[in-house]
Amino acid sequence: MSKHPPQQIDAIVVGAGFAGMYMLHKLRGQGLSVRVIEAGDGVGGTWFWNRYPGARVDIHSMEYAFSFDPALEREWRWSERYAPQAELLAYANHVADRYDLRRDIQFSTRVASAHYDESAARWEVAADTGESWSARWCIMATGCLSTPKDLDFAGMEDFTGTIYKTFAWPHEGVDFTGQRVAVIGTGSSAIQSIPVIAAQAAQLTVYQRTPNYSVPAWNGPISAETQADWDANRATYRATARQQGIAANVDAGEALALETPLAEVTAEFERRWAIGGFTVATGFADTGVDLAANKIAADFVGGKIRGIVSDAATAEKLVPKSYPFATKRLCVDTGYYATFNRPNVALVDLMQTSITALTPAGIATTAGETPFDAIVFATGFDAMTGTLSRIDIRGRGGVPLAEKWAHGPLTYLGLMVAGFPNLFLITGPGSPSVLTNMIMSIEQHVEFIADAIAWLGERQHTTIEASAEAEAGWVAHVAEIADTTLYPLANSWYMGANVPGKPRVFLPYVGGFPAYVEACEDVVARDYAGFVAG
Repeated sequence: MSKHPPQQIDAIVVGAGFAGMYMLHKLRGQGLSVRVIEAGDGVGGTWFWNRYPGARVDIHSMEYAFSFDPALEREWRWSERYAPQAELLAYANHVADRYDLRRDIQFSTRVASAHYDESAARWEVAADTGESWSARWCIMATGCLSTPKDLDFAGMEDFTGTIYKTFAWPHEGVDFTGQRVAVIGTGSSAIQSIPVIAAQAAQLTVYQRTPNYSVPAWNGPISAETQADWDANRATYRATARQQGIAANVDAGEALALETPLAEVTAEFERRWAIGGFTVATGFADTGVDLAANKIAADFVGGKIRGIVSDAATAEKLVPKSYPFATKRLCVDTGYYATFNRPNVALVDLMQTSITALTPAGIATTAGETPFDAIVFATGFDAMTGTLSRIDIRGRGGVPLAEKWAHGPLTYLGLMVAGFPNLFLITGPGSPSVLTNMIMSIEQHVEFIADAIAWLGERQHTTIEASAEAEAGWVAHVAEIADTTLYPLANSWYMGANVPGKPRVFLPYVGGFPAYVEACEDVVARDYAGFVAG
């Protein structure tokens, strides 16, 4: 911990993305002194760090925006259906400026530890700068996809070209004109960046271990008619979204694919494909829980891939076959599959040939060596728990959070952890978070936390924490609901399966946003049942 006397404060918030900014705004409005600690030198979280080519949101822009202030919604205008990173970052800065948030945010500072002092009922938080804070409330707004996987390729220090990482892209951008470029990975970041890089590079080679399902964005400018409709019916659209499983307007169908004539199912998939985005996956209620129904969806999307990619062998490599449709994060793309029709683009299937090392000239596989001028790593994140596990967080009795979570994360509602009083997690494991429109899940969590703090103040309580019994019950419920779906059949980051040695546990709550909100409201109605106030 720091050698300097800690600064006394009511609440410390770790992270200045959308979650941290809204948490600051809410608590400041309740009269609390708040300090936000942010590792980057600006606000925006995900959209501050991820500046790779083609980076954009995969929820409609107008829905991927705060709803807590109608005036804020009215004054901001998005230019595209799916906003690009630069515009999302501009929005984050607008929010920070509009609510004068920067005066309570400390940038370029990384939290190293957070230890609970039982005698004082306060969190002692220390940063890598040597500074420290003593806070009654410690709120982790660290994001679900904010810590990249470790890169463990042999020979990385030998490569004489330039290495880029999608999660830490140069702020000034990169021009690949005339270069031989490799992209390692075919997750969301790669799927967004590959078409843009391919349009610049002399040669692009994509190294794919596991193909991902991707659906078209059909991105474009937001028309005046669409904007006017949103302005006139904003409240209705917001209310409807809150009743959708992913907290966005995706026209979730209730019919069962297995009980609908195949011609009608196909027609419905065609209709949704023409709309694009996550709507493609929400047409039938059984595709996420029944393998036979899922196969209908998988065959449809596989047919689309084969219809787009002209080389049959390449198309087959791009069609996923080892897991059910949409059990890994469904990607939303602009021209991804068509990119493989370009003469300057090649695909290497790492299930057939594996990378052995990076060499001074390029990449060596079991099939030989290929020279490159630049290599782009798009290898994913240690999702949901990665950032928290890298901070030295210790609760009652000095128990490390990493130790408590050694066999998988334990939370109550994804919000609190037994044995860690006054420590809140925003969109933590065990909450819907990454399976939803993150902005709406963030708002719901921030408001729950702010209300809980106000409730404690009204009753003159000092602490709140999850009971061990409530935590165990919620963890069991999260696992039970996940096991009714097809999600556990995929080796996805939802399962922690992309990180060697990470416990294989389904991390988010898959019961849907409305069911989760109902559970939270029931807890509050029963005087925060499952929580222990002291």
